[in-house]
Amino acid sequence: MSQLEALKRYSKVVADTGEVASIAEFKPQDATTNPSLLLKAAQEPQYRGLVEGALDYSKRQAGRGATATALFMDKLAVDFGCEILRIVPGRVSTEVDAALSFDKDGSVAKARSLIGLYREAGVDTDRVLIKVASTWEGIKAAEQLEREGIHCNLTLLFSFAQALACADAKVTLISPFVGRIYDWYRKSRGQEIPPEEDPGVASVVRIYNHYKKFGLKTQVMAASFRRVEQIVALAGCDLLTISPHLLDELGRRQDTLERKLSVETARAADAAETHLDEKAFRFEHNQDAMAEEKLSDGIRVFYADGRKLEAYAKQVLAQHG
Repeated sequence: MSQLEALKRYSKVVADTGEVASIAEFKPQDATTNPSLLLKAAQEPQYRGLVEGALDYSKRQAGRGATATALFMDKLAVDFGCEILRIVPGRVSTEVDAALSFDKDGSVAKARSLIGLYREAGVDTDRVLIKVASTWEGIKAAEQLEREGIHCNLTLLFSFAQALACADAKVTLISPFVGRIYDWYRKSRGQEIPPEEDPGVASVVRIYNHYKKFGLKTQVMAASFRRVEQIVALAGCDLLTISPHLLDELGRRQDTLERKLSVETARAADAAETHLDEKAFRFEHNQDAMAEEKLSDGIRVFYADGRKLEAYAKQVLAQHG
């Protein structure tokens, strides 16, 4: 048995890609996309039909309260999501533009619009997660959306304060970024960090144990892996979202893989039940220099990726104007 097959016994494996072919190859439970993955996939010949469908939709709907560019981008994201849902048995995550990271009302409106497109396509929206940045505004937007029955994936999560606020908001799922946490500490220390001391892995273990110890329903989906050892160390986490090249490596490895996280071990963890209001959240998050820096940087990077997809959309629309 490969490590990938063994891992699937303990955690739901999620493909971190917009490429339908890769998803079909590795047979994950769920999949997640983002603007950079969509841009890459949209330029592949085999997905030309999805691009043309989004183009046609944007032309037909233009003038109804949104620009042709925004309509094209939303429809493209949803159509890729629909294509992915034909392959995975579980859910797909579709991202709200990072430009709305500090705009609660804007995030809610965009999420409703995306879910509306999924409904028009005949998709069971319980299979869709709306991906929102884990700012205070993003968390509050997700809290409102969850009350409306729209499930959310809170991304760019680096601090324990973010994890606590997300659980209080009763969001469906969080995505702590293991690799980006590791990157920050490696740069700070000026050297590689042994796998057993990996701060990204330690962050997820702490969050997972806290959630399970206190019966919090929010799921933990560790993300942004740099190496297979980080994935193996988190076997048993609710979900693990993994890029195709690491899925391939896991599929080739035949080493024994044991469960590392479980509800039973979490119950013995040293943790105190904690809740944060806005002031406490902002203070505690700010106290974590890594988290403060990586959240800001992540939003900038996601925003830049969104603008690249936007430029592509404008180019396609101009060519077919």
